[in-house]
Amino acid sequence: MDDHLTGWLATLDEERLTRVLRNRPDALAPPWPRRLDALAERLAGDFAVMEVMRTLPLPALEIVQACLALGGRAGEDELARFLGVSVSETIPWLDRLYDHALTWPEPDGRIGLAGALARWWTAPCGLGEPLPAYLESWTLNTEGLRRMCRNLGIAAQGTKRQMMARVSATLSDTELLSSLVADAPEGTIGMLDDFAWDGPIRSVNGDLFITPGTPEKWALDRGLLFRTQWGVAGMPREVALALRGPDYHAPFTPYPPDLATVPVDGAAVEHEMCLAAPHLLDRATALLENIGKAPLPLLKGGGVGVREVKRVAKETGCTEEEVRLLVEVSAVARLIILDEDAGGLVPTDRFDAWRLSEGPARLRVLLAAWWRMERSSLRRLQERYATVLGDDPEGETIARIRRALLGTLAEIPEGRGFATFPELVQSVHWQAPLLDRELLAECAPAVLEEARLLGLFASGATTSLGRALAALGSVAGAENDGTAPEVEHDPALTERSAKALASAQRTALFGADLTAVVTGPPSAELASLLDRAADRESRGAASVWRFGPASVRRALDGGDTADTLLDGLAEVGTLPQPLVYLVRDVARRHGEVTVATVGCVVLGTDPALLAEIRAHRKLGRLGLRLLAPTVLASDAPADRTLTTLREAGYAPVPDGFGGIAVRRSGSARGAERDGGADREQSADRERSAEQGGGRLIVLPGGRTSEPAPSSLARHAPNGSPPPPRLADEPADRFPGPLPDPAPDPREHARRLLAAGRSGQPGQPGQPEQPGQPGQPGQPGDRSGPGDRSGRAPGRTWAVIGRLATRLPIAQQTLLGFVVDRGVRALITLSDGVTATVSHGELRGGGILDAWCEEAGDYLDFPLSEITSVVAAY
Repeated sequence: MDDHLTGWLATLDEERLTRVLRNRPDALAPPWPRRLDALAERLAGDFAVMEVMRTLPLPALEIVQACLALGGRAGEDELARFLGVSVSETIPWLDRLYDHALTWPEPDGRIGLAGALARWWTAPCGLGEPLPAYLESWTLNTEGLRRMCRNLGIAAQGTKRQMMARVSATLSDTELLSSLVADAPEGTIGMLDDFAWDGPIRSVNGDLFITPGTPEKWALDRGLLFRTQWGVAGMPREVALALRGPDYHAPFTPYPPDLATVPVDGAAVEHEMCLAAPHLLDRATALLENIGKAPLPLLKGGGVGVREVKRVAKETGCTEEEVRLLVEVSAVARLIILDEDAGGLVPTDRFDAWRLSEGPARLRVLLAAWWRMERSSLRRLQERYATVLGDDPEGETIARIRRALLGTLAEIPEGRGFATFPELVQSVHWQAPLLDRELLAECAPAVLEEARLLGLFASGATTSLGRALAALGSVAGAENDGTAPEVEHDPALTERSAKALASAQRTALFGADLTAVVTGPPSAELASLLDRAADRESRGAASVWRFGPASVRRALDGGDTADTLLDGLAEVGTLPQPLVYLVRDVARRHGEVTVATVGCVVLGTDPALLAEIRAHRKLGRLGLRLLAPTVLASDAPADRTLTTLREAGYAPVPDGFGGIAVRRSGSARGAERDGGADREQSADRERSAEQGGGRLIVLPGGRTSEPAPSSLARHAPNGSPPPPRLADEPADRFPGPLPDPAPDPREHARRLLAAGRSGQPGQPGQPEQPGQPGQPGQPGDRSGPGDRSGRAPGRTWAVIGRLATRLPIAQQTLLGFVVDRGVRALITLSDGVTATVSHGELRGGGILDAWCEEAGDYLDFPLSEITSVVAAY
């Protein structure tokens, strides 16, 4: 944790702290911090800093580089001079960095930097490590430092630190360094320039660094170069800056590059969106239903092969590009999943819910999955598409490129589109400079083609649906997330998705020639109905289906009857008499003959015996069906059926024609009687289990199966009931329930500032009372160094040891770690309720105020009621 950052946060007003919290969503991720020191620890984390750096444009990162190059403690004037601009040009970008808590103004006027920046950015502006890092290396002892001083012509007396200061001053002085290099061996200047401008680390010939008279040996003896390995050498930061000269300025591009645009017809762009969105749902439904009929097999090495892509495209009417995109999007959306027993990809239960939901909700599920998908379906490598659902080494970078590209396009004014790809790539790189530029240029065409198929991009411009999605880059989620609720439930995207599907046709024109014509994009429901009962002949501005005996029979085979099919068709248009006659005629002859698959048949002369065999509980796995009083059909082959019947006590024999003849044996009836008794006892046990009630408790990482009264309600803050996440959400909601929202940034900023002013670790407005456990400053209290909650470590164990009397010493110690170190632990209360807690604080009245993972909030737990504490990994 950076104490300088904590101190700066304490000086902020409510408005500035609110901006920090809004710009850093990670600061309010659960469990959200309740003190400024905890907030500073969250903001300064290495990975948190890297994530926020990915969201910043080029000028902000150039300022970070310049500050690091200057030593990390530069003032605003010094920074402006180094960049070669006025202070006023740097202020807006410094303010942006302040609002992201990557930098902050120190009391002495200098700029403080998050420590993680230096750890992530080891060569700012192409410069190496600072000179002290080399001088303090174990490879340079005191005698070697004295030799370096003599070679530089400076005093070699004093302590090591004094000599290091003199060496640093000499090598950082441009004039002194120029006069020193003037006497260097031939070739030294060119070699040093290569390190200064194209370094700081370069491969070298190690032999030259030990050969007297060589430029390498000369530079090594004077500290201009340091050999970190035999064949690798580096130049210190101060030396490189001195060699670049006083006129060198770090790069700074405060204004975005020009992006030429051309006028586009906004109405045409929106029309393309309204055509693409219903078509997308239509094709996605067709593809998923096709996979539902037969699993989509995978290659041995993983992924879906080209042959399967072509087959699915032919059977569903999709293009190969649509199949590639929709298979990968559906996999990310968890609409399909690999089933090894089935031998390929099959639809999931989520697909059943998706299919029954409204069109806009279905569209948002697909868009959210594409938004977080870590591959590009239509990207070509060496003029070939990659394997569908194959491994992509670029992974998360593809998703970042997608969001950056669509975000840049969304900033182009409505009615305009970009003119050229190179300028678009340049603009995207200015907005997201940490992205690989070559990969960006390679992926951009494929991403835009995918966006066109999804209705997000048309005619060189972003549609209104694309603009709504582009605004959700910060909440896109990761590919392994089951859902992206903040995307799927976003109000703007909800409105735009409904608009995109508003023009979808829900009626058809039925002709006497047994055709159905839809003038415009059909809704997914209409297309599904017509695809079920007719064959699609054309698609485009108008789609045509043709009915025939085979297509109607297909609908009847799928479970429709003549009445249900005609009623469904009548709801979308007026039916001509020939179509009604066709459906009725096919239905009249449908099912005249039934075909069943059997493994073998069991024959007997006693109908009562065969009825007994069919009811026998041990023979249930054979799947016996009564075809006639003396004929049973078995799903198992003859040899297995024969063995199973004999094991059950019967005496079957093969009949010589693939069947089995059977007669009763003496033990069979007794076994059946025993089986009947077992069945009755089993049924009694099941009824008893159903009637018996066990108390439901909140298990760690899970939810109760029903909103049973929970003892956690008695431990909730202010006596309020626990949040609804303790119980299962309704199963019929789709795309899914929203997670509990994080605190409002402004309200949380107010709470943080109030807690900081009061000096209390608890919630504002609930200070600990004097004389109660956990109150600092009590008489006789021996205060030591404060822990993360502001309480002396010994004080934590004293309070827990005095009040958590139900716990053994070892568990009291673990509970202390929950308070002092924020570790996770599973606690059990006296009434049997369990909860996974962390980030605890001790409050007045002997209360443990800790984050409860099951509740998704901070709850109060009386120390006296905690009966068990175990580590949670």
